Amino acid sequence: MNKVEDIKNNIMKISRRDICIMEVCGTHTMSIARTGIRSLLPKNIRIISGPGCPVCVTPSGEINAAIQLAKDDKFIIATFGDMLKIPSENDFLQNYKNVKIVYSPLDSLRLAKESPDKEIIFLGIGFETTAPLIGSTIRTAERDKLNNFSVLCMHKIVPPAIDVILGNDPDKRIGGLILP
Repeated sequence: MNKVEDIKNNIMKISRRDICIMEVCGTHTMSIARTGIRSLLPKNIRIISGPGCPVCVTPSGEINAAIQLAKDDKFIIATFGDMLKIPSENDFLQNYKNVKIVYSPLDSLRLAKESPDKEIIFLGIGFETTAPLIGSTIRTAERDKLNNFSVLCMHKIVPPAIDVILGNDPDKRIGGLILP
């Protein structure tokens, strides 16, 4: 027997009933596809995509607000790279020179120190798991007296979406969740 069959047999030992597992985030979707996890699962275990990542489910109104800020040269918009290609009314953040990719909210503070004549606006996007880091960044900006730093909060919370999904499932077909 090969390794794939060994994995499938071990999974089958754990559960012989049909199970549907929902992943919540687009990053999960891509990782599951890239690593071939579905091919390792026996037929009785399915993985389905759920509500989506916080970037993908951002309402167009929030993207429009960020784009309007990006159009004003007195601002520098600091954001994670995945926000650049989210469309809104045929426009994208990537079209503006004052939009900068950061890898951490703390990188936005460096921008604020380097550009004291500009307002640095960090797009606070993510699930509730990223909110503490962004909150800590706000406190650091306050401590360092960076008066040219602000956050456009675009956070999404997972529990209400999960409540709706599970609440509308009278047969409880979803047997597990892969969460952020």
